Amino acid sequence: MMNSKKNKALTPEKFTDISVKKPYKNSAGFQSIKSAITQISKYTRVKDGVKLSLKINQKGGFDCPGCAWPDPDDERSSIGEYCENGIKAIAEEAQKNTIDNTFFKKHSVEELATWTDFEIGKSGRLAEPMFLAEGATHYQSISWEEAFSKVGTHLNALNNPDEAIFYTSGRTTNEAAFLYQLFVREFGTANLPDCSNMCHEASGSALSETLGIGKGSVTLDDLYKAEVVMVIGQNPATNHPRMLSALEKCKKNGGKIIAVNPLPEAGLLKFTNPQDPIKMLTGGKQIADVFAQVTINGDVALFKTILLKLLEKEEETAHVFDKDFIEKHTFGYEAFIADLKTYNFNDCLKASGIDEDTFNAIFNLILNHNKIIICWAMGLTQHQNAVDNIREVVNLLLLKGSIGKEGAGTCPVRGHSNVQGDRTVGIWEAAPQAFLDKIEAKYGFKPTTKHGYAVIDAIKAMYENKAKVFFGLGGNFISAVPDTVYASQALQNCNLTVHVSTKLNRSHLVTGKEALILPCLGRTEKDYQKTGLQIQSVENSMGIVSATKGVLEPCSKDLLSEVAVVCGIANATLSAKSKIDWLAYKDDYTLVRNDIAEVVSGFKDYNTKLQKPSGFYLPNGARERQFNTKTGKANFSINKMPTWKLKNDELVMMTIRSHDQFNTTIYGLDDRYRGVYNERRIIFMNKDDMKARGLKELQVVNLKSEFNGVTRCANNFKVVGYNIPKNCCATYFPETNVLVPLDNFAHTAKTPASKSIVITIEA
Repeated sequence: MMNSKKNKALTPEKFTDISVKKPYKNSAGFQSIKSAITQISKYTRVKDGVKLSLKINQKGGFDCPGCAWPDPDDERSSIGEYCENGIKAIAEEAQKNTIDNTFFKKHSVEELATWTDFEIGKSGRLAEPMFLAEGATHYQSISWEEAFSKVGTHLNALNNPDEAIFYTSGRTTNEAAFLYQLFVREFGTANLPDCSNMCHEASGSALSETLGIGKGSVTLDDLYKAEVVMVIGQNPATNHPRMLSALEKCKKNGGKIIAVNPLPEAGLLKFTNPQDPIKMLTGGKQIADVFAQVTINGDVALFKTILLKLLEKEEETAHVFDKDFIEKHTFGYEAFIADLKTYNFNDCLKASGIDEDTFNAIFNLILNHNKIIICWAMGLTQHQNAVDNIREVVNLLLLKGSIGKEGAGTCPVRGHSNVQGDRTVGIWEAAPQAFLDKIEAKYGFKPTTKHGYAVIDAIKAMYENKAKVFFGLGGNFISAVPDTVYASQALQNCNLTVHVSTKLNRSHLVTGKEALILPCLGRTEKDYQKTGLQIQSVENSMGIVSATKGVLEPCSKDLLSEVAVVCGIANATLSAKSKIDWLAYKDDYTLVRNDIAEVVSGFKDYNTKLQKPSGFYLPNGARERQFNTKTGKANFSINKMPTWKLKNDELVMMTIRSHDQFNTTIYGLDDRYRGVYNERRIIFMNKDDMKARGLKELQVVNLKSEFNGVTRCANNFKVVGYNIPKNCCATYFPETNVLVPLDNFAHTAKTPASKSIVITIEA
């Protein structure tokens, strides 16, 4: 194991002046408005901030670079179709400070590594291409032509194309993502890991197997019309606050909300809509009708209890299950029921951590309604049994016939703004053969049919010197992935690491022998090319593709769009060998969309459809009860409960975000709703667990995890007593990603098990 004190990938083990107050029991409201105004006024030019706030998520404007929550199809708020974290996202991207060669002359890579992630991110927007030579201590300027040539030279020097890794962040647009995967496939590999591998890959695997499509089945309108919405394993108030407006509308229409989570998050309890003056004055609306404080990874157990009780009622009355739907549209019902009967209700209830009264409240809502939507995020997807979690969600919906009808269905809530769109247009290490055949028919080259590396495999390949070039299109790879020390060494084993980014992040400091930072336009900025001002497109969580067009002038004349970067790299690498005119795409993005329309299902007449202000829906078989599975029907599945047990001194830890955070981007040092201010190196613990270990509030501790004979350490964390189930604890990522073993991941999907890490604590 490397010396953590010298590892540039690890966040500094220094404290700030922590303040702890009572957690909030209400979300949004005046504090949300205050926070948004503070972010805009502190980090952007005020006139830019105002201009952006009027165009974010508006028809004819730009898509928020934050989360992928959908915009209303019809009218959008004239006050502002955004949330507090949306404002934080654009304030981060439209920073008034820029950093160039002068900045990097002043600050070495070693010095920058001692800064916190917050300090690094707030340094400013990257303004020109930078190069770190082998053995150098400082980045220096490089021209775009030289940068493209250097990438091409390194790629062409590889023994085979599979020695290159091409990572993608979810903020990349459809146009850039399609060209990126096209270049990678023509280069000769399918090594296309992306951020889906670390978040909703388990959702895609489970939903594809059971329903025939790796996406959710509901629309925003369905949420308004649902009778019951179960929100499980997610924290909407912080991660996708606009979802709360949809839940509020559901309740106004008579719907009921069930919140299931180890932590009683403020946004799941009460919401004060900042766009409604009356509610601002009167104190908002209760969101959750029932809050179930499940133990970490007790979700399958909870679903088993519901399923068992439903089966008992069905056998009594024969009117609980939707037998007509089950008979016509599903497969595997008998085997599923036979397995379900092997479980004991009381054992499952105990394993879930839910008390009987809370269970009964949940059960009665499920029993008496059929328009049911289940929403989830990484609280379900980042476990060894993550795929089982999602398949059990589907089992419940199938029994009730709650798929493919108004007000009912599956709703995986995606994080990054276009992570779903990137997969749709081909960013996939395991693309289906039908897609590859279309690539061959269109472009005249035969893509490899060998599956490429997903994130876990890519890190192992670099660590084992099987991969020599890492190229990242967006994102902050080292802060997103598990097993930070191991992953850091993997990147340092490369001959070249390249990152296409809008601003500085920690991944730029963990480099191969040589490194490039290639600065690109942000979502908020105008994209000028030879044929004029360009538009691009994205897909949201509910399968709507819409246009996005920046409104600010670029912060530097030396920025290129992601499309232009990809085309430049492809042209420099493939040159005369390519069958594709890469530079033509750079000049006119409509040409890219014409190609997508030919190659990707559902995009016929792409350019024409994109002119519709609210965008257009992609086909969704599950929404229409057309299940494109191997059986041709929706499949019941058999899922086991987790069997691991804790020793006396062990806790199960889940990594979480603070309120001043989106994915790996740190907007500030406060976690307002949980009552923690000006500190990130903390561990939330049940007070009984603290007492049993002789720990006091704010005591400094070290954390350890052991997996497959390897011990991993994260030092200097302050204990904060919190309302969390016994034997459970929570910490922020990326600070504790170092504790997440690379080889501890979801079966089938290989999503890191970041929500169920067994740790011990040392004072």
